[in-house]
Amino acid sequence: MTTATSHAIGGAVPRQRTGIAAMAHDSWVVAKRNLRRMTRIPEIVVFGLMQPVMFVLLFSYVMGGAIQIPGTTASSSTYTQFLMAGIFAQTVTFAVAGASAGIAEDMTKGLVDRFRSLPMTRSAVLVGRTLADLVQTAFTLLVLALVALLVGWRIHEGFPKALAAFGLLLLLGYAFSWIGALIGLSVRSPEAATSAGLIWLFPLTFISNAFVPVSSMPSWLQPIAYWNPFSATVQACRDLFGNQVGPTPDSWPMQHSVIVSVVWSLIIMAVFSWLSVRKYRSAVG
Repeated sequence: MTTATSHAIGGAVPRQRTGIAAMAHDSWVVAKRNLRRMTRIPEIVVFGLMQPVMFVLLFSYVMGGAIQIPGTTASSSTYTQFLMAGIFAQTVTFAVAGASAGIAEDMTKGLVDRFRSLPMTRSAVLVGRTLADLVQTAFTLLVLALVALLVGWRIHEGFPKALAAFGLLLLLGYAFSWIGALIGLSVRSPEAATSAGLIWLFPLTFISNAFVPVSSMPSWLQPIAYWNPFSATVQACRDLFGNQVGPTPDSWPMQHSVIVSVVWSLIIMAVFSWLSVRKYRSAVG
């Protein structure tokens, strides 16, 4: 579909874009609109930061001294090293709720119908929204990393590997934002989207290696936790940050966590972006 084009100064004929160039241009326009909205409503960013910061403080100082990692003695400082990769991963995935509510709100307010009246690629509305959410997630991760440093978390494998770890986290967050997009398109109100965007995340994040060692779980639950895409990203980040506490589990996904994390994220992104765009076209078509 031919996209809306930039008008040249002096009444020149607009330059037409098609294909990938059209989608990229239109997606960037939508992304900028959503980013401007975030700056005008700073509560969105502030409250998005409060939850992960509280998780860091509560788990580190309240529960950290009581949780023992195999091969170590129970202490808050040791647990903080173990914990932070899980908190980072939880933060990027919990952004799904905001993505779901935002898209649902746009649908209920008729904004999507206004976009529909413009000569723009339809997928750009979703791509732009998910890109804006990715920028907000990156900012949240930056602030959260600074808080983690204040409570004793450290990077031990150098800056390049740390960047790779944050890259994996953002890739996972972007993949999950497409799940949020599908949820937002499938419900009738922002309130329902927020609930639907969170309720399934709790078992996903807690049946994992994020907060406790998987070896402490019942034997029948351990394979589920090890093959959880969330667990793969957490383990990969621990390895890249140099935060592996105790022995690395001998499960295949944990031994090849970086590859498994990337593959899981790409699969989730491919499946749910296709489903979301299909749902969007049927919803507005």
